[in-house]
Amino acid sequence: MAMIDGDAALAALYDEVGGSSAPAYERVKNLVAAQIRSGRWSEGDQLPSENQFVTALGLSRMTINRAMRELTAEGLIVRMMGVGTFVASTKTSSPLFEVKNIADEIQQCGHRHRTEVILVREESTEQAKAFVREAIGPRAFHSVLVHYEDDIPIQVEDRFVNPTEAPGYLEQDFAAVTPNDYLSRVAPLVRGEHVVEAVLGSPEECGLLQIDRGEPCLLIRRRTWSEHGLVSAARLIHPGSRNRLEGDFKR
Repeated sequence: MAMIDGDAALAALYDEVGGSSAPAYERVKNLVAAQIRSGRWSEGDQLPSENQFVTALGLSRMTINRAMRELTAEGLIVRMMGVGTFVASTKTSSPLFEVKNIADEIQQCGHRHRTEVILVREESTEQAKAFVREAIGPRAFHSVLVHYEDDIPIQVEDRFVNPTEAPGYLEQDFAAVTPNDYLSRVAPLVRGEHVVEAVLGSPEECGLLQIDRGEPCLLIRRRTWSEHGLVSAARLIHPGSRNRLEGDFKR
């Protein structure tokens, strides 16, 4: 990983992007984006620190921070607390881009992800929804996890998995790898489905999320399929005060 550009070089690049009528944070974004897209700053390269941008460009920390936050949200850079800011890895396009790995989303925003494993076991699908019983069969792998952003719980993941599609599911260490990451590798997705609802969490879910029982929650019901059939059916519940849905749509 290379550290890129000194103060004089940064100042020159800022002058090159022009657009003096544009807000300063937009010019900083354009500077970084242009270097990445041209290939001059490549995947894994470490960007100058916010302090260096402030010193080299004579701008406020607030301006630089806004530019970096928006570049992170756009997927061009990755911020790692206590380490630095880096050019993000190039990802291939996928029609299922919305089926995201929560650990990646949190880390791309410069925060720390960790998982608390509540249960991982094989059990009967008798109490599961009809579509799970019909698509998976009489028994399934069942996991319940809590995902944390830094030390704040932001999602309870309750998932049924088809043993035929992911026979090694029970052997995984879900404190180290997310179910999404594992399933994407062993049973590549060809189709996904999301249903979004506003709900109140169960007493158990509210306890895991450390919220009052009256707080509204955002529930995403997610089903994913490989070319062979249903891979998993998940119930993802988030505190309404800590999450939002966001997406881009193109024809």
